[in-house]
Amino acid sequence: MKVAFASTDKIHVNEHFGRAEQFYIWNVGPDESDFSGVVQVSSAGDDEADRIEARCSGLADCALVYVAQIGGPAAARLVQKKIHPLKSKTQEPISEVIEKLQEVLKGTPPPWLRKALMKN
Repeated sequence: MKVAFASTDKIHVNEHFGRAEQFYIWNVGPDESDFSGVVQVSSAGDDEADRIEARCSGLADCALVYVAQIGGPAAARLVQKKIHPLKSKTQEPISEVIEKLQEVLKGTPPPWLRKALMKN
């Protein structure tokens, strides 16, 4: 499945969803993961709804998006598009987040994650 990470340094989950200008995309499976690319999003526009929509559209292929922070309207819009937002409270390294996700995938993922897996 494709997983997006909001990051300012390519290493840590440390960016607010609404301020992110790029998302780092990884393909993550139970046994392997690989870097897929970078999605650039425009932060231009006067309307917050338009900026949220631009980010959501750029992440349309992703099942999960990890962020440092996210507002309620943006989180709701992602969920509507079947993209599950997750907050990293400690600015974890992306590599550690991927390892933890793989451990969950090898076991019995919770229902919300099984649903996200079906997206791809």
